[in-house]
Amino acid sequence: MLACALPAGPARADVKAGVDAWSDGDYDAAVREWKPLARKGDPDAQFNLAQAYKMGRGVPMDAEKAKELYGKAAAHGHLQAADIYGLMLFQHGERERAMPYIKASAERGDPRAQYILGLAHFNGDLAEKDWVRAYALVSLAREAGLPQATRALQQMDTYIPLEDRQKSVILSTRLAAEAQATRERLSATAELGTPENGPAATAPKVAAAPAKSPEIVSAERAVAEAARVAGSDSPATAGADYARPKTPPAVASRPATKPAPAAPAPQLKPKPSPETASGPWRVQLGAFGVAGNADALWSKVQNRPELAGHGKLLVPAGRLTKLQAGGFASKVAADAACAHLSAGGFACIAVRD
Repeated sequence: MLACALPAGPARADVKAGVDAWSDGDYDAAVREWKPLARKGDPDAQFNLAQAYKMGRGVPMDAEKAKELYGKAAAHGHLQAADIYGLMLFQHGERERAMPYIKASAERGDPRAQYILGLAHFNGDLAEKDWVRAYALVSLAREAGLPQATRALQQMDTYIPLEDRQKSVILSTRLAAEAQATRERLSATAELGTPENGPAATAPKVAAAPAKSPEIVSAERAVAEAARVAGSDSPATAGADYARPKTPPAVASRPATKPAPAAPAPQLKPKPSPETASGPWRVQLGAFGVAGNADALWSKVQNRPELAGHGKLLVPAGRLTKLQAGGFASKVAADAACAHLSAGGFACIAVRD
């Protein structure tokens, strides 16, 4: 996706002329429009020219030049550029420098950044060790459709206690709401023409890394996974929205980079988790005239993190059988689990036993 933000003016017209040329497949003409504007510091032109260098359209493919231009656009507050720049820094081994961008992108709801930041919080290397936040962030990435997040959660289940996984359900709901509020604020700011400080101007220094916990995904593999979902727009989807989007652009797939060798098996033995949770609240997943249908639904949901440690309950109700999962300590916890289950396509309601 290319960019051409408001307000209108001569420079905006030239940026849009380049976007129109790009959409028509005339990449050389698009680049001619954007180069002088990029040199003058126009963030949309810098971003669009970075896209051209990244894909080799109208200019030779040059990842380093693309990264440089993404960085310049990000410094001027271009959020799409900041998202990509952070991923490229991380991919190229500049991880401490990348993390402020990754954190800011995660706060805006970018699933790629949420995945990387979640791993950092789990490993305790590039962010403080916080297993509740780690599980919450990777869960949000999983809900956005990143397949590697599902694999990471399965490995996290081996180490993170049940109590922390349950806390993460509530935290992930709050983080998702905060990300939505941030996107709405940034959208309103863009519409009003009020500049936002770019991440480069306000990025905090990364604190010294604490002692490492078992790394479920090595840094190199995290780089490969991030690169695989970093999103290079194809010519078919490279035409611009004339104004900045109100929600983050859809993640476009790119060819998988060759993953680095897997990390050695973790040395830390998994902590035992309680077998079942306790509490007066339940989530009800449905009521069935055929009990076997309740069993079939349970087989689909029983391994979801929201239901970890919560036992299956089949409750007779006349001719129906209610499928419930019990042991939630509060209505807030049950509602949070239902919100995540519903986002995954499984409707449910919170009930008290």
